[in-house]
Amino acid sequence: MTEAPATLHEKSGPLYAVVRELEAHASESGWDQPERLFAIADTADLVQREPALAQALGLDASSGAFTPIEQDALGAGQSLEDVLARITWPAEVAGVAAIAERLVLPPGADDAIPEDPTGATEYAANHPDRQEVRIVAAALRTGESACALRLRSHDSDELVLAGPDLVPGLLMQLHATLDLEETAADE
Repeated sequence: MTEAPATLHEKSGPLYAVVRELEAHASESGWDQPERLFAIADTADLVQREPALAQALGLDASSGAFTPIEQDALGAGQSLEDVLARITWPAEVAGVAAIAERLVLPPGADDAIPEDPTGATEYAANHPDRQEVRIVAAALRTGESACALRLRSHDSDELVLAGPDLVPGLLMQLHATLDLEETAADE
């Protein structure tokens, strides 16, 4: 059963704390930003494995359950989906998160989307009822996930929606980057 979305400030737990931190970080940068990818590290493990990095980041074992670590920017012409299809994370990475902006169309608009990618992009960009959204999605190796969704037309911290499965397609891709490493280790 799908959980009804709440606002981000109503959600609690370590993974929602990461999503809240990343959403605030993205909000500070404003709109029209590139897609971003983050490894999620267990903070206590990070402090133990990388003490110099933890010190530089001001972390200690009590800093929180997870620490997001931004990855290098996506290359020119690379989409988040392309990168996620080719990446695997080492076992030390507890999870992964992504930030992306997308256009969302109303129900029923799918029937008129052109088949070719360029035409589809133009159709979505020019649709009068499109909504611009910023998505923060995070997935852990445990299978847990959390998402935040901010609409550009309702750009307010109090109106950021949150739930465990707001963007199932992206979550599936994020989980797959974690599962691949476990599958390879089992072989």
